[in-house]
Amino acid sequence: MLLVPFASEGWESWDLERAPLIREGMPVLIDEDLVLEENGRIRPAVLANRWLRELPVSGAPAPRTWRVYADAVRQWLEFLTARMVNPFGERTELRNALSSYAGHRLAGPLEERLAPSTWNLHMKALSLFYRWLVDEGHASAVPFSYRQATRLLDGVPREYERNLAKVREPKPHTTIKYLEPDFAEGFIKALAGLRPDGTPDDGYRGRELGRNAAMGELVLASGLRRQEFTHLLVYEVPPLPRERTVVPIPFAAGHGVTKGSKQRLTWISYDALAKVHEYIELERQLSAEGSSWRPSGEPLHVTNPDWEGGTINGTRLPWRSLKPAERLRLVAPGGGSCLLAVQSRGAPFVDWDTVFRRASRRIRARFEPRFPIVSSHRLRHTFAMRTLELLTRGYYQQAAALVAATDANAGLALYLTKSDPWQVLRDLLGHSSVTTTQVYIRRLDATRIFKQAYEQAGWAAGLTADDAEEHVANEVADEFEREEG
Repeated sequence: MLLVPFASEGWESWDLERAPLIREGMPVLIDEDLVLEENGRIRPAVLANRWLRELPVSGAPAPRTWRVYADAVRQWLEFLTARMVNPFGERTELRNALSSYAGHRLAGPLEERLAPSTWNLHMKALSLFYRWLVDEGHASAVPFSYRQATRLLDGVPREYERNLAKVREPKPHTTIKYLEPDFAEGFIKALAGLRPDGTPDDGYRGRELGRNAAMGELVLASGLRRQEFTHLLVYEVPPLPRERTVVPIPFAAGHGVTKGSKQRLTWISYDALAKVHEYIELERQLSAEGSSWRPSGEPLHVTNPDWEGGTINGTRLPWRSLKPAERLRLVAPGGGSCLLAVQSRGAPFVDWDTVFRRASRRIRARFEPRFPIVSSHRLRHTFAMRTLELLTRGYYQQAAALVAATDANAGLALYLTKSDPWQVLRDLLGHSSVTTTQVYIRRLDATRIFKQAYEQAGWAAGLTADDAEEHVANEVADEFEREEG
């Protein structure tokens, strides 16, 4: 069974009355014999494609989710076909097939095994697929069993349905998901070609050091996803305030590059934004100005650019509406790519995974063996932890009060002063609910942050360190007992 992304180009030659109502890039499953019906029955791949086409309006708007779900269904259908099992047959046979499939993917050949987290994601996709089949009348049985369970969120018990085919994963705190302050600082220094003490690393011959360090600072200070910061245009970078401010600066992420195509607003610190502007004015200008670079596809020539948008091939368009592939084809008025991050010849640069991985390995090999391999998501998680810590300690609220007194950034100051820390972090990360944010920030991570906040509050109230520590220990133990009980 093949899995290919849909492209509508040339549909006029397909002998159709109108263009197909299928999203661009939507994954499509195709049997290798290209047969859609067999013995008067629709092939499973056809029904899978119908389900996939509804995902964008059924709670799964992200293209990456479509691909993951499509691949999960494809592997399951291939497994059943090889064993001559009807995917829409009797429950007993489906249950037996699922049991065999679990053994194959969790304990079978190495090349076929799935990690527990991947297996659980596949089970989620198959569960949604079978529920759709039943609702649409294409199947009468599902291979899964469910149990009602209770989870405490915000101290409130919430009922949910647990798929018993899922397996337990390792405890969240067994894996480092974020960088402690000293590791984060060391990582930025490594990107800049510096040693942990801030001196030049004479043994390293890296390139584009200003660009790499500026982009690392940007992600740590804004929490942008990889697609968002990779395809960020230089025109979308907020202007640097004339004077240094302790209140973070609003930073818009356009719906053309955000997950689920949802426009959102995050922020960035003054110091990180200053590093980005320093890169733009020095290293980037030398690389892009007068560049003869042209994209592999049809160029999109930009004129009269400003912070909101520009004239692209004669048509005025807002930046926020442009998709990643379109952004890669933009050619600036003075030459070179319009992306914030460019190569030495003015071409767009997108391979941040390699940059972050090499810097991490250099730190591990030469300075700190415990240093983790850093990904863009780890930097995003670090932003989340750092922001929650500052919000919990009241740092931003105090800063906002000072700024509000001078009538500067009044809207942001009011937001910071009045909003709950979890709600602020939810908005910054682009989550749809506080519940998602609370699950994202693992329990033990959040406990450490609140523990430190309690300690500082205790010291401010005149308690001794021992008194504050005992109070925190009792409070945390009580919360853990409630959650696990």
